[in-house]
Amino acid sequence: MRRLILLRHAKSDRPAGVADHERPLNPRGRRAAPAVGAHVAEQGFRPDLALVSTAARTRETWEAIAAALGNPETRWQREIYEAPAQRILDVVRGAPDAAATVIVVGHNPGLGDLAASLAGEGARKDLARLATEFPTAAYAVIAFEAEGWGAIGPGQGRLERFVRPRDIDPDLGG
Repeated sequence: MRRLILLRHAKSDRPAGVADHERPLNPRGRRAAPAVGAHVAEQGFRPDLALVSTAARTRETWEAIAAALGNPETRWQREIYEAPAQRILDVVRGAPDAAATVIVVGHNPGLGDLAASLAGEGARKDLARLATEFPTAAYAVIAFEAEGWGAIGPGQGRLERFVRPRDIDPDLGG
């Protein structure tokens, strides 16, 4: 069994004069990221590999949660930055098969589109929510019965979890 955790970066700021790639997290994002990381760990999900966009907001999100998830090997992936779903899927398909659980920290709309595309089964309520929203700091866990990452594709996964920050703590919003 393979598990893919798709995590959207936490809420970011939009300071004047700062390029999109360099936007930092805002105060709410800095509160939500460690709470979400702790929640992922409490659910028993420990990635073997992290594929993280090079944008400042994704790097900052990952740095806030990596320790809670056991500091897995991290690969900074420029290809994930503002990528469409297919490009993110191509990056995941290139993950080593030795990694049973992979986490991707990225951006919408590509990340949400990928989650909705891959999840062919799961709780109806969660699938419906996933099809309409993927807020900042939300994460989806999708399981696959696949020999290797190169074999995963649309509709083949089972959505095990879809968690928004407000599901963990209403004050986290998102």
